[in-house]
Amino acid sequence: MSREQRAAIIGMLGDGPKDFAPEPVETMRESFAALMAPFPVPPVRTSELTLGGRPAVLVEPEGETRPGTILYFHGGSFALGSPRTAMGLTASLVTRTGVRAFSLDYRLAPENPFPAAIEDCLAAYRSLLDSGVAAGSIAFAGDSAGGGLAVTTTLAARNAGLPLPGALVAFSPGLDHTRTGESMDTKEGIDPFFTRQGMAYTADFYLAGQDPNQELAAPAVLADLTGFPPILLQVGTNELLLDDSVRLAKRARDAEVDVILDITAGVPHVFQSFIGQLDEADQALDRAALFVTQRLQTP
Repeated sequence: MSREQRAAIIGMLGDGPKDFAPEPVETMRESFAALMAPFPVPPVRTSELTLGGRPAVLVEPEGETRPGTILYFHGGSFALGSPRTAMGLTASLVTRTGVRAFSLDYRLAPENPFPAAIEDCLAAYRSLLDSGVAAGSIAFAGDSAGGGLAVTTTLAARNAGLPLPGALVAFSPGLDHTRTGESMDTKEGIDPFFTRQGMAYTADFYLAGQDPNQELAAPAVLADLTGFPPILLQVGTNELLLDDSVRLAKRARDAEVDVILDITAGVPHVFQSFIGQLDEADQALDRAALFVTQRLQTP
């Protein structure tokens, strides 16, 4: 375990957010894009297109492309980010699996609150199915809010009577807008990125006054996961959102769903982004790639 590397990452991130100061969402988007820009992106081929009525980026390996499709949902608290801010993670999965990925530019809050993002992700999935892509050959993947969308889009697909994807991969997913996880309190002041107050601020953008006590807003505490495909959840112990993954894994287990809860000690939110800087990041992505290649149903 790279304790020195983890200590260096924590030192680079500093003490984390202490005093929350609300900012306009436009400022937050610019800051988030600047935060994500330095993260490395493995060499891939990219092209812009439209998927389900929304802009998307097709990400393909430079060499031979293996059968299968990853539908990737970026993070950003449902209000920030784009396929470009998540390109490091998307490209890492593509290069490790040899499978192409579509990264979706879903609508953001507060301009488009809940459940607009889920509707866009479902439309993108439906578009892939309508084009002849087999459901079992598709893996949903995402980080943070996008990890939550991997789960809620699967719920929405099941509710719509669609066949479900072959696998789900969620990096540090946000899965509970009721914010009732124990780690929301025990990791306060430890998480270098988030505070409860800050998360409430962006949650107001997303929910726009709607009740969080519904399965598409809080699947970790309310969703019935019966019939779900295999799930891989990866999370760090320094996260406010730690117990979102812990509780969803229990719900999956109770529903007799194959689930892997992959917890790494002493690392921050979406630690997989620190490719080449943190051994655990590369190792976690290796495990995620293996999970995808083992679970996708391809000829």
